[in-house]
Amino acid sequence: MNAFERPAWRSKAVPVVLVVVAVLIMAMCTVGAEGPAARVIPVLIGGGAVAAAVWAVRRWRADRAEYERRLTAWAATEAVLAERLRIARDLHDLVSHGLGSITVRVAAARYEPGPDQMRAALDDIESASRETTAELRRMLTVLRDPAAPGPRAPTEGLDALPEIIRTALTAGLRVDLTSGELGEVTPGVQVAICRTVREGLANTARHAGPADVAVRMRRDGSHVVVSVSDSGPVPGWRPTPGAGHGLAGLRERVGSLGGTLTTERVDGGFHLVARIPDEPP
Repeated sequence: MNAFERPAWRSKAVPVVLVVVAVLIMAMCTVGAEGPAARVIPVLIGGGAVAAAVWAVRRWRADRAEYERRLTAWAATEAVLAERLRIARDLHDLVSHGLGSITVRVAAARYEPGPDQMRAALDDIESASRETTAELRRMLTVLRDPAAPGPRAPTEGLDALPEIIRTALTAGLRVDLTSGELGEVTPGVQVAICRTVREGLANTARHAGPADVAVRMRRDGSHVVVSVSDSGPVPGWRPTPGAGHGLAGLRERVGSLGGTLTTERVDGGFHLVARIPDEPP
């Protein structure tokens, strides 16, 4: 869906051309007539038709040039808005994941009040804070200076999944990861897979606490299917919801690749499935 309506092609020359055609048809009706008028009127009509045709061609070209100018401006505006949405989505993923990890780690530490567990929790919080701050500083630097080296957003591949799972384990989740033979996966789909797993685990940590989570990945023909399912909230857990844009951003990211994202409650738990088309060259 576009933010602004695409410019429509219209030309003022079209009505003139229709009038000229109608006049020429009327002129043809005078063929065979006699008298001075029969000799003068066709000449006048023919001259007027030629003048109108010349004007119509010039008007058509001018309208076409104006339409292309408006279409170029519209495309540029849409590109800027799309880039702003992408940056907003990446910033949300970055900040929400970092702060969400810290929040969940603090909440999970209440279940482990021992000094060793508290020290481990503080170490995890410090590490997450440093990583988030460094990534945020890098992204803001690139936004201020477009010529700065490096990608605008952190690019993740399937090799990032172990670290994502490790972060979830430190938050108290019990994660079971099972992956079938995926074959070659394109980079864009790899990023979407990582974001799906990360968002699913983050949602479980916020809403269900240190619960059991099953992460499944498989290839279904020309699609890669990723699912994240949890066992439901643990007794006594108080949900710590985020900003509420995570699933919307993930659905937009998966949709931009032509895929679908579905969510549902199953046996008291939360079930998230992303089905993403992927046809490597």
